[in-house]
Amino acid sequence: MSDAPAPVDGAEPAFDPEDSKLVTLARATLGRTGAGQAAALRDTDGRTYAGAAVSLPSLQLSALQATVAMALAAAAPGVEAAVVLGGLDRDEAGVAAVHEITPDAPVYFVDRRGNRLS
Repeated sequence: MSDAPAPVDGAEPAFDPEDSKLVTLARATLGRTGAGQAAALRDTDGRTYAGAAVSLPSLQLSALQATVAMALAAAAPGVEAAVVLGGLDRDEAGVAAVHEITPDAPVYFVDRRGNRLS
């Protein structure tokens, strides 16, 4: 039996088990931080990272940008997949950062129920 959440009517298909774990990690980060959006990323070594948006007068990072920065700081060799949970912002800058590391890495945008958005 898969850990992947079932899709809601009109939603994209559910995730494979490894990507479903990223959804769970992003959801936990969202709940812990109270942020409007969280992200999770798995590197090509299988390590995972999660983050939320940073909003300071001197520093502005989206959830995905913060997560990519953590992965790079930990010497991640590449990105296997990333998930952005919550909010409607497609975060083009965060996606560009992921694709700068690994051009074909999938970045999934997910609603708070865990369903992939189109």
